[in-house]
Amino acid sequence: MATYISLINWTEDGIKNVKKSPQQFDDFKKVLQDAGGKVIGFYLTMGHYDMVVITEGPSDEEAASLILSTASRGAIRTETMKAFTED
Repeated sequence: MATYISLINWTEDGIKNVKKSPQQFDDFKKVLQDAGGKVIGFYLTMGHYDMVVITEGPSDEEAASLILSTASRGAIRTETMKAFTED
């Protein structure tokens, strides 16, 4: 499985509806799991980004599809990187 690190910021709409965030994240986890992936870590952060999410997924295509469908809802902006282990 491939590992992805997503740096996330709320949009103006997302921060206005921040109380919906936990349910939206639960929805994301379910869709990711249905696609054969999983969340490895989730962090609320201070600084340039609001959140960091580390996930595993079966393919780059699946990851891109999930990221695009999640971001298209308008609550977040993402910057996602594929991560490689030392090996």
